[in-house]
Amino acid sequence: MSARDAQPKAIQLKDYRPPEYLIDRTELHFDLKDDKTRVTSTLKMRRNPDVSASGKELPLNGQEIDLVSVAVDGKTLDKNQYRLDDETLTLLNVPDEFELTTVGDIDPKNNTSLEGLYQSKTMYCTQCEAEGFRKITWYLDRPDVMSEFFTTIVADKKRFPILLSNGNPIEEGETDDGRHFAIWHDPHKKPAYLFALVAGDLEQIEDAFTTQSGRKVALRIFVEEKDLDKCDHAMTSLKNAMRWDEETYGREYDLDIFMIVAVDDFNMGAMENKGLNIFNTACVLAKPETTTDAGFQRVEGVVAHEYFHNWSGNRVTCRDWFQLSLKEGFTVFRDATFSADMGSPTVKRVEDVSVLRTMQFAEDAGPMAHPIRPDSYIEIGNFYTLTIYEKGHEVVRMLRNLLGWELFRKGTDLYFERHDGQAVTTEDFVAAMEDVSGRDLSQFKRWYSQAGTPRLTVTDQWDEEAGEYRLTIAQSCPPTPENQHKQPFHIPVAMGLLGSAGALPLKLKGQELDPETSDNTHTVLELTEPEHTFVFEQLPEKPVPSLLRGFSAPVKLDYDYARDDLMRLMSADPDGFCRWDASQQLAMQVIDDVMTAYHRGEDLNTVEVDERLIEAYRRVLQDDSLDKAMVALMLTLPSEAYLSEQAEKIEVEAIHYSRAAVKRVLARSLKEEMRDIYTRYNHGKTYRPTADDIAERSLKNVALSYLMDLNDAEWLKASEAQYRAANNMTDTLAALKELVNSEAEGADAVRQRVLEEFYQQWKGEPLVVDQWLRVQATSTQPNTLTRVRELEKHAAFEPNNPNKIRALVGAFTNANPINFHIASGEGYGFLAEQVLRLNHTNPQIAARLLTPLTRWRRYPENLGNAMKAELERIKAEPKLSKDVYEVVSKSLV
Repeated sequence: MSARDAQPKAIQLKDYRPPEYLIDRTELHFDLKDDKTRVTSTLKMRRNPDVSASGKELPLNGQEIDLVSVAVDGKTLDKNQYRLDDETLTLLNVPDEFELTTVGDIDPKNNTSLEGLYQSKTMYCTQCEAEGFRKITWYLDRPDVMSEFFTTIVADKKRFPILLSNGNPIEEGETDDGRHFAIWHDPHKKPAYLFALVAGDLEQIEDAFTTQSGRKVALRIFVEEKDLDKCDHAMTSLKNAMRWDEETYGREYDLDIFMIVAVDDFNMGAMENKGLNIFNTACVLAKPETTTDAGFQRVEGVVAHEYFHNWSGNRVTCRDWFQLSLKEGFTVFRDATFSADMGSPTVKRVEDVSVLRTMQFAEDAGPMAHPIRPDSYIEIGNFYTLTIYEKGHEVVRMLRNLLGWELFRKGTDLYFERHDGQAVTTEDFVAAMEDVSGRDLSQFKRWYSQAGTPRLTVTDQWDEEAGEYRLTIAQSCPPTPENQHKQPFHIPVAMGLLGSAGALPLKLKGQELDPETSDNTHTVLELTEPEHTFVFEQLPEKPVPSLLRGFSAPVKLDYDYARDDLMRLMSADPDGFCRWDASQQLAMQVIDDVMTAYHRGEDLNTVEVDERLIEAYRRVLQDDSLDKAMVALMLTLPSEAYLSEQAEKIEVEAIHYSRAAVKRVLARSLKEEMRDIYTRYNHGKTYRPTADDIAERSLKNVALSYLMDLNDAEWLKASEAQYRAANNMTDTLAALKELVNSEAEGADAVRQRVLEEFYQQWKGEPLVVDQWLRVQATSTQPNTLTRVRELEKHAAFEPNNPNKIRALVGAFTNANPINFHIASGEGYGFLAEQVLRLNHTNPQIAARLLTPLTRWRRYPENLGNAMKAELERIKAEPKLSKDVYEVVSKSLV
């Protein structure tokens, strides 16, 4: 699509119409050969009895397919009986019920978009969500057309001994020419986006799971032979997820076999195709020597997420792509709850909220802001966003909090029972919750239709004589592209009040305390008006409010906390999230002080910081009631990304250098405490990916990070020693990061040496090489862009592999603000070059890379203008993909 051509047409939710035809049965035959793959599709079609006929023409979606033949009920059609263009095969005169057979040739080997059927190294695989199936054969490629699938795959037996598709295997055999075939049948009707095919030379590990009703399910994970030793954690995670889903939601698996395949080249994390989940290798392979703790946790979470989709996405799917969060938001909620149950609920909650507040809130404030149920889109691939997934998760979480777990579970039971085998909407999900609870959730549904992050402004008054505390909460939401004036949201605000001796009992004026309630120190206020005042009475002293406990709603909170009050929350709040959040707020206030000093031109090497922050951190270090993971989180300063999100204008250098100055002061002031943590840790301990052990490593490496900020030779030596002696990738990579960013004397020589040694040791492990690229791309050293350009030409970098692109280009542009936003604008030019290169080969990845440039209005004029100029340069490209065009054009409005 050229910027000089007509604009691509936006697809509107209001224009949705049910399909005029249905597909009861889909038979696919794949003949896999090097020069081409021939796909024969036989579809049993009938007119939809619920839709009035609009004519005899039937358009079918299809792209990048060479048509061989078309037949209706066995009769080959002449060219005057159909129309064919780049995106559609239109049958001109079709009966109400018929069998359609099409034969077409496709070219998986040169399919660099990684959508449809493509080759990853020597393996054939598919990715059909959202609209990749139309690159395989002509079809009604929309999620509300659900069909029973039979799939036959024929290929060379020696090169492709494994042939997989959805459902259960029903037949296999050999042909006379050294080829073989396999036939698969999926008895559960599904839309085309859930279709999957894999053919390759793969090894497998196998296990089994017995369901609660006594059925035995075969579990298989397919990988390249060299990766067989990295599958055990994924298999354990899968079995844990299956058991958890039965116990928590009553959902049992429904096929005889569940398969996972690891693929090197994959645009996403993983895909929930019915019975045959295709995974990015980064989300399934794990062993201590090559995978960090975060990697182990990611594998556990993604394996669970894709498995949970079997019900929340497959058995009950979305009617159209505007309802994407129906399956993704709900399933992210399910996988987050699972991960919390497998580890620390508070730590998991803090990690999720950190992503939401830094990245999704920024998305809400940008040109691509959209509701979790969008009203329109140009390219659906651009809407696989944090808003759909993470904010969608928060909306489901709010429903659970408003209804309570028991009613929420009844609501999910009703939803699955009522809509099994159907393609439905977000309204259907909320209706199930209304029906079991008797509550009117009409106002709550605004979370689905209004974009933006609501802001709660909280003020309070204390009447000492009456013992009354008045808490006034006002809500507002800034304009977003789709809606300038927002109606009030229904917002649950979980809260408590703290006194000098701890939590205080809560009694709202006019309400009696419930004697049945075991905890009267915690409540959930429901805000439905633009402003509401809640009055608490019978209080012995002025309280400190503990607000938004557990982050009960995805909102920004403005309350003018005194620093002493934040220290009280850090030490005494029974809610772990609020304790962590208080530590972040206190640190932000202190960093703001230093930013003021920076603007005055003061020397940040000698700047002083508020002693209360140092004392608060010291208390955290001495608090034995906190688990080590929480201590590590509370000692970690707010990220530059979060500090940027809080700023009116993002001053990159001021944020970077002020945060670094505060960290150096903390390192000097808490040196002995940090030394004690680091030396007390058993560095030779056998690795286990358990919550307790992960917490220990996390705290120890936080301590190392502070100690390395002292720039002493002692800690440079200690960090190199950890790098060489570590028995797991978590400790190895933590030390490598510190060495790469160290400013200590002699660090340059150490840095060059360990980076070369690391690559030589791990160059045969693609996922470890990704980490090597990322460490260098995120280095705060001043010559990082030059190094990134050198790494583009390195043998380690594969220019069309999404993981490598994310590790080098994505990491530099998203996670290295001090070097990406250099005053010359070179970083922006580098990103534009990458987008234009990928625009033709993989437009989906190109569009996702654009995000940093879309926020140009948030930066000072010189930087903002340079970013805008690169967007205009991209827009002027004569043949922009729809993916890139949509992001660029919306960013420049």
